[in-house]
Amino acid sequence: MSPATQQHQQQQQQQQQQQQPEVAGGPKAGGPGNGDAISVDTPSSGTPEKRSSEPAAPCTEGDMEKPPFVFTTQANGEEEAFDEDDPRLRDIPAYVRRIVSLHDDPELPCLTFRYFLLTIVFVIPGAFLSMMSHFRTTYAPYSIFFVQIASSYAGVWLAKILPAWEVKVPLTRFSFNLNPGPFNVKEHVLVTISAASGATYNLGYTPVAMAELYFNSRIHPAAAIFFMWGIVWTGYSFAALARQFLIYDPQFPWFTALCQTALFETQKKQRESPTASSRKQTKVFFWALLGMTLWQFLPEYVFPMLGSLAFLCWVAPNNAVANFVGAGFGGLGFMNLSLDWSNISSSGSLFLTPWWTQVVMFSGFVCSVWVLLPAAKYGHLGEWHEHLMSNRLFLENGTSYPITQLLTPEVTFNETAYQELGPPFVSTHVLWTMFFDYAAYTSAIIWAGLFGWKSIKSSFLKMMERMKSGSQISSQYNDQLSILQRSYKEVPLWWFLALFAASFVSLVTITATGNMFIPVWTYFVAIATGAFLVVPLGWLYALSNFQLAIGTVNELLYGLMVNSVSGFKNPTGASAYGAIAGNAWYRAQLNLQDMKIGHYNHCDPRAVFFSQVFGSFLGVPINYAVVRWVLDTKFDYLTGTKEDPAHQWTAQSLTSNLTMGVQYVLIGPRRLFEQHIYKVLPYGFLVGAFAPVLIYGLHRLFPRAKFQLWNTTIFFSSMSSFYGNISTGYFSSFIGGFVVMFWAYRYRYNLWARWNYILAAAFDAGFNFNMLLTFLFFGAGKIVTMPNWWGNEAASSERCFALE
Repeated sequence: MSPATQQHQQQQQQQQQQQQPEVAGGPKAGGPGNGDAISVDTPSSGTPEKRSSEPAAPCTEGDMEKPPFVFTTQANGEEEAFDEDDPRLRDIPAYVRRIVSLHDDPELPCLTFRYFLLTIVFVIPGAFLSMMSHFRTTYAPYSIFFVQIASSYAGVWLAKILPAWEVKVPLTRFSFNLNPGPFNVKEHVLVTISAASGATYNLGYTPVAMAELYFNSRIHPAAAIFFMWGIVWTGYSFAALARQFLIYDPQFPWFTALCQTALFETQKKQRESPTASSRKQTKVFFWALLGMTLWQFLPEYVFPMLGSLAFLCWVAPNNAVANFVGAGFGGLGFMNLSLDWSNISSSGSLFLTPWWTQVVMFSGFVCSVWVLLPAAKYGHLGEWHEHLMSNRLFLENGTSYPITQLLTPEVTFNETAYQELGPPFVSTHVLWTMFFDYAAYTSAIIWAGLFGWKSIKSSFLKMMERMKSGSQISSQYNDQLSILQRSYKEVPLWWFLALFAASFVSLVTITATGNMFIPVWTYFVAIATGAFLVVPLGWLYALSNFQLAIGTVNELLYGLMVNSVSGFKNPTGASAYGAIAGNAWYRAQLNLQDMKIGHYNHCDPRAVFFSQVFGSFLGVPINYAVVRWVLDTKFDYLTGTKEDPAHQWTAQSLTSNLTMGVQYVLIGPRRLFEQHIYKVLPYGFLVGAFAPVLIYGLHRLFPRAKFQLWNTTIFFSSMSSFYGNISTGYFSSFIGGFVVMFWAYRYRYNLWARWNYILAAAFDAGFNFNMLLTFLFFGAGKIVTMPNWWGNEAASSERCFALE
């Protein structure tokens, strides 16, 4: 398996969904295409009657062939035409109108027997595979696109074979029909949403497994399961804080939700009323999926050289400087191209991420890799010059830091060992990734406050008005999508409060009884910081398809808190705290994204809410059962007592968590930051707070200069990525993004609108299918390696033979 895939797997294991960016100008920020976004303070340059928050014409009226009417099929089979100037369409971005159906049938059943059966069928194996993979070296993916594709065919099959019997629920007045008619899009959407919620791993496994593996402390099964449920439901309940701001306003596109909706629409048309156009879309989707599935066997297994085409290494394979500059694995990746989709998509999908976001991300990559890394290697930037391309901890002499020696048998800090060993050192590269990680955190909050304030304030006033009048959120927006949603009752606030109460009682009880090794008061800090971040980070993701990772700051904050009190020095506590604080945002974002999918597909909001909770309710016990099975049967392999013949059960992600726990809990931020090489790190928070103010000032002074597009959060976050292992793929992604999200969107809009999201779904689904097949064929049991040949050189697949 290629190094790129291993890094891609680690990224998938460390985060819940997904992936990477923020937005530069509030709801007025640009559409997916070019950088002609409008800031919240700048009047629109488009049609006067359009709201200024709509993406400013990514192409001129002459560039883009817009049909004068939008057609939608009604329940009676007739087509209803919407004029382009219809006020019901005015606020919906053009690229959304081209994808989303503007008609709804509220009578379609959704929480059917078929829904429950398919949810169980797809959640259980997904929860099993995803959880098991986090203990292994190779990763068995369970793609949501697989569920979306397979559940459509399974639903149609069930509609054909199930009898239309009416079944009464014993001892109640309720009954249901086994087969209420043709399988419909709402059932399909809810099955997929439940799978996204439950057919995944749970971050709560980390403290449960760490406590048993490294500290001989088994957490009670009930405490573990309720902890896993609690952290998920905390995030789901926190989605209530942002749904008013981010779901109903049509200017928040949620590009991943739009991509899935494009596939839902194609599948629906093919099921219900196939036309030449829908058949062609379906055919293109499956051919693209098959092509990507087969292609990925080349860079991932047969021909790894395709993963990093290092042209400078081909010219001078034995020149150390040329190798360092050109190598994509352990070098700068300059003039390096990749044909491996895992590399190309590692920074986010080039089909979904807006062009301006891709430009800012690539600028951060260039500054970090092509500017700072050469300055550090050849210009002696920084104070400690060892191991520039490694993210491990070292002694001052450059040897690996024996982190476990800092633990006493009683799981306390070994001060004597620390004095003998000295503080841990990290490379200059790692130092600036930490610095910009801190900067991105504060930048996200300040940026949203400055550029998104008018939008957030407007939504807040609407929320207050709604609470006074008792009206629905959908009644406050007059676009066609919100009008259709008025047919359904809103999710009442008390449902979210009840979910939060359940998680609150569970987590307070678990932490107060010492099951998770953290002071109970730190739980309140974790949920407070999570609640505070939901709106600004959700605003960022909804507009730019960029998800900000917050794990580093959570670990730092917990280290500061726990070292201010006595006791609670078990490194496992950092993972427990991170699971609570991280899920407060990550699961809220997933919940909001699924709400938007439901909104685009005209699903009952209450049914969407139920499907999310039901999916997690099913998935968590499966997650814990897998953790228990792995710990009971693979314990010696995971601890290194015995060597796994297949070299699969390595628990490498848990080892990384142990290192971070020792670093932040035992050594502590104070000891780290008092060392001279770390003293600059806290200033990252100040830089992150000041930079948005500077950009905002420039934007106000020069509103036509588009300073609002240079989102500092995205830039800092890109700078905070560690590129020492893999630097290839970013240039290829930038080129692909230019073709798809700039050129095609601007000059071939009709072609782009028809195929972009279909291809995005096909490529991602094909990649995940390939990873699953690679795992099953070559890694599930005994690892089968590809023989070495010219395209799979043993010394270096890139042919960079002089790379240090």
